Amino acid sequence: MSTDTKKYEEMSPFELKNILIKMAQECSAKQGKSMLNAGRGNPNFLNTTVRKAFSFLNLFASSLSEEEMNMADLGLRPSPEGIAKKLKKYLYQEKGLEEVEFLERALDYAEQELDLDADSFVYELSDAILGDFYPSPPRIFPSVEKVVNAYLTAILSPNYEPAKGTFDLFATEGATAAMVYVFASLKENKLLNYGDHIAIITPIFSPYLEIPALNDYRLVQIYVEESEDLDWQIPDSEVEKLKDPRIKALFMVHPTNPTAVKLKSKTLDRIADLIKSEREDLIVLTDTVYATFVDDFRSFVEVVPENTICVYSFSKFFGVTGWRLGVIMLHENSVVDRLIHRLSEKQIQELDKRYRIDATFPEKIKFIDRLEIDSRDVALAHTGGISCPQQCIMCLFCLFYLIDKKLEYKKSIQAILKRRIDYLYDNLGITYKKGPDHTYYYTLIDIGRMAADKYGKEFARYLGKNVTIVDFLFRLAQERSTVCLPGEGFAGPKWSIRVSLANLADEDYVTIGNNICDVLEDYFKNWQKGG
Repeated sequence: MSTDTKKYEEMSPFELKNILIKMAQECSAKQGKSMLNAGRGNPNFLNTTVRKAFSFLNLFASSLSEEEMNMADLGLRPSPEGIAKKLKKYLYQEKGLEEVEFLERALDYAEQELDLDADSFVYELSDAILGDFYPSPPRIFPSVEKVVNAYLTAILSPNYEPAKGTFDLFATEGATAAMVYVFASLKENKLLNYGDHIAIITPIFSPYLEIPALNDYRLVQIYVEESEDLDWQIPDSEVEKLKDPRIKALFMVHPTNPTAVKLKSKTLDRIADLIKSEREDLIVLTDTVYATFVDDFRSFVEVVPENTICVYSFSKFFGVTGWRLGVIMLHENSVVDRLIHRLSEKQIQELDKRYRIDATFPEKIKFIDRLEIDSRDVALAHTGGISCPQQCIMCLFCLFYLIDKKLEYKKSIQAILKRRIDYLYDNLGITYKKGPDHTYYYTLIDIGRMAADKYGKEFARYLGKNVTIVDFLFRLAQERSTVCLPGEGFAGPKWSIRVSLANLADEDYVTIGNNICDVLEDYFKNWQKGG
């Protein structure tokens, strides 16, 4: 192992990425070639229609507020009375614009399909887009909650019977904040304590390996390992680990990152049956950000709704990473609330003392509301929640998807990702697993297997003994201006690399495939020479 790279072995992939980027930039400057950063997951595609509609709605709301006050540069909060009719008149004047047509259809859908009062809904969005008040209620606006719930039902169980009962939502600053809030509140409510066991389906987004290990939590991590040979599905022997009563929670990204597959129905059903029969108290925490990239998706929200804390982010599908739009979803009869009520009398009294400043009967506060309260350290709970304009555009994105009955937007994105993975693997000279279970948002390339297939098992053994994947990535950056991330940092195979297929131009994946092959061939030639 190179002494130079040894110190980087324990780094988070996303910290290592910064070092690789610097190397790739220096190489790019010397060679006069573009740097190719396939290490970051935010997409280079984005939804334009909703953005234009948002701007149009903002103009309407701002113009309406001006009518309430006859002074330059000033407006007043609009009145809700007759506001839907005013918006429709405003839209009629701009007939023919794509964003106007979308807004008209979105309003009709909200009124006719979701049974929302037209004036209340338009006022909620118009007032939200002006951003002149704190979010009220802080957790999420009532109409926005109904729209987002309809969207989540459509993407989490599109072809299956939705879970019975209702779901409460908490709008958050993306999935990142959602996960921070969930872990913090589970700890505050004494459901995840120092030394508790948490099962993690691996490979997984590397920060989700790092959060439980922090001093804040100090959880014992039990890996439930997907099998590369089973196309990243979970063997029955791994599911059996969940029978251990010491495991308090099951944590996953589904569909997966970095392996980019959804779990098959039989795997979901097996885990669900185990929970129902033997682990009724198990908390299932699932990040479903990639649900929209596959067809026929099934979520744990459907199979074990009361056990599931579901986190969703709009960032990938709509290209809004910088907007920070996410949501936490909990069933009205969540197991988390039952577990809180089972705490000892002393623990319940401690929690009552914590939440007393926000409620006269703190023991009745549901966990979904505790999440919002804890997110602002209790004392500032009245200022919690994501900003009003964020909630407005989140609602518009949901309506965009709901009225797109032919899923044309989704199919366009799927076509982009499929084209990119074809370009990459055609130039790697190896095949990849195909089918409806795959998002194609990322790919995990097992360089060790690739070396064995191309140059034989003896060379692959030499590579594994004498070179690390960090060495390989350094050369890829220093000599080919290309940045990828180590799969091992995601608890993936030791000699694998993750490539994001979302954030570069289609033709760049031709170059990345060639660059990976070139670096591997350089190692092979050196080995042939006895190096």
